[in-house]
Amino acid sequence: MGLRYLLDTSVFSQPIRPRPLPACRRRWQLHGDAKLAVPTVAIAEIEHGLFLKNSDKLWTAYRTILKDRLAAFDFTASVATVFGEMKSRQAQLGKPIDDFDLAIAATAVAHDLTVATLNTRHFRMIDGLQWEDWSQMPDEGGGIRIA
Repeated sequence: MGLRYLLDTSVFSQPIRPRPLPACRRRWQLHGDAKLAVPTVAIAEIEHGLFLKNSDKLWTAYRTILKDRLAAFDFTASVATVFGEMKSRQAQLGKPIDDFDLAIAATAVAHDLTVATLNTRHFRMIDGLQWEDWSQMPDEGGGIRIA
């Protein structure tokens, strides 16, 4: 089986956090890198944080553990079309969502992937998006959700 999940920033950053969530770490191990991808938007968010923190230790961890580890999906013209539709729908509903989260959602939809997230608040508001809460194991209520 090929790619299945698109990791949002909250999940992708877990391996370099001081105290990664055990459930998230376990899910990553269960699925394995071959089924996971990351949007370049999440890479940008992580690197932005690293530049702000200016920590050699964090940069080394990032380069050693995460950089180039997973397949990466760019924000392409087809993703931009999905993004524009999602952004206008959220505005019409009066439920605006951060552009980075919408870009991650649009990337997942464009590639028919499920978003793996710890940020369910934003992703649950997007109609038709498949997402999973990786803060819990599936038997703890963290199964797949389709908004």
